[in-house]
Order: sequence, then C-alpha cells, then structure tokens
Amino acid sequence: MRDIDLSQVNLNLMVALDALIAERSVTRAANRLGVSQSAMSHSLRQLRELLDDALLVRGKGGMQPTPRAEQLSVPLAHALESLRATLRGEVAFEPTTSKRRFTLAMLDATAIMVIPPLMARLRRTAPGIDLDVVTYDARRYGLQLETGEVDLVVGATFPDVSGVRMRKVRPQDWVCVVREGHPCVGTELSLETWACLPHVLVSPQGAGGPGMVDRVLAKHGLERRVALRIRYFLAAPMLVAESDLILTTLRGLAERFVRNFPLRMLEPPVELPTLSLGIAWHERFHDDPACRWLRNEVRLMLAEDAEPAEAAR
Repeated sequence: MRDIDLSQVNLNLMVALDALIAERSVTRAANRLGVSQSAMSHSLRQLRELLDDALLVRGKGGMQPTPRAEQLSVPLAHALESLRATLRGEVAFEPTTSKRRFTLAMLDATAIMVIPPLMARLRRTAPGIDLDVVTYDARRYGLQLETGEVDLVVGATFPDVSGVRMRKVRPQDWVCVVREGHPCVGTELSLETWACLPHVLVSPQGAGGPGMVDRVLAKHGLERRVALRIRYFLAAPMLVAESDLILTTLRGLAERFVRNFPLRMLEPPVELPTLSLGIAWHERFHDDPACRWLRNEVRLMLAEDAEPAEAAR
C-alpha cells in the first residue's frame, strides 16, 4: 500500500468521505455538508484518485460502498470525532453557557412524551443547547451512536449491538382510547367489547404479525379485528377521534392525546405487560462530560425519581 503524505491531503476530503459513506449518495452527502452536488462530485473524484479506489459504485438501490470504503467507515468517523473533541478543547462541560447541538433518535411516540418536558428544562438550565430529533432506526442505531452521528437513543427496545450501553428507566402501562360518545363503550370496558371493537394498531416498522393485544386475547380464547394498521403514532388519535376505532397505547401517550382531541381513556379489561422506556449510548462516549450530562437530563424526563448523577458513578 502506497504511503500518503498528509501535508498534501485536504482535510475537507475526509469530511466529504465520511458523509458519502454514511449517505451513500452524492446528492444527500452534499445536502448534509451544505455544498453543491458538483462540488461533492469533484470531492469524490479526488478521493478516488487519492485512495486508488472507486469508494462508491452504482448497485441495487443506489450507490454502494466498496469493501475499501466499508473498511474506512468506522476508523474515519472515530478520527474525525477525536479531532472535533481536540479542537473544542472541552475538558469539562458547562451546560449553562454551552452552545452545543445534540442529536437524539427516537420514534414520534417517544418524542411526544420526552421532548416537551426536556425542552422546558433546557430553557431553564441550558438555554443555549439545541436539539435535533431524528427517526430511530433499529438497523442502524449502533453505527449512528458509534460514529457520533447520534448522541443518544430513547426508546423501548434496543437490539443487542456491540459497544452499545442501555438503561431502562421507567415502566409504562397501557390504556385504551376511544372517541367521546362512542356508542358501544360505557364507563368501563369489558373483555368481550374490547375484543369485538375494530382496532387501530400502530406498527412503526410496518410488521404484519400479531401484536401484544392479540397475544393477550388469545390466552382468553378471543381474537380482535385490526381494522387499521398504521405506522404513525401521531395519526392514531385523529383517526380514533373521528371513528368507532379503539386504540390501546401507552398511558403517557394517551394522556397527551385526550388533552388535545375529543377522546377518553379507559382501563383495559385485563392486565397487560408493562413496557419500559430507556436510553442507549455508545461506550466510546460513556465518559464524555457533555454526553453524560445529556443522559442525565433525558433520564430526569423519564424517571419519576431521578437517580444520582452519573458524574458520581
């Protein structure tokens, strides 16, 4: 392998390469870095010449990284993050004066519960901090955390990924939601009525298999009709408010739904297993003062009684 004289390498090319590998698209990489598509195409040509490799080739579904690009992906992201940390010169983190922007990944349902109280807290304790909230993708979240593309993931389920640390914080129970004036539902919900009503099932990944309610009903020899399966939590309350559908959802979500739509909550007729919300982060950033502060802030939003700060771990 030929030697590369770093004094002759434009650092911006490494930033471009990181974006190209992550986005797998010249257009999206250009948008990510705020440059023109032609400028990004020129950077790709320079990188191909510098590294003597195609790096990205056209394949099924768009541009695909070559084995050389895959090999470079994680080490390059690590190197760029280390350089950012060095240039920031941050030994400690002072949230009251910091102007940092953090990226959190979560589903829209989690954002509804977490972001409003978190933003309210930040206005008081860290007014210069800004947040980007992106969609949680279970297939990519480990790499996103490892490279620093995402600082923290908030959710209920995290696939096991090497290097990712997780902590469950608060269990959530389930309630049922129907529209005000529903003709088939009184002050209480019977097991038979629950099974007979048309249900809306929110499935963010689009999975078509049975849900938690189906499994519970099956134990009682019953089954339900899922009249509507949808991927979007925010659409569910509007659909229920204008139909005779019933929705079984987390209490924290339902409480927000009934405040904003003509809906009412009912306790389910049988006991349902709880679902615990939690956080996930990469071990590379476990001791980073800013990331540790962020974990504690989010945990305060999730936990009824906050645990001692991680700084004292």
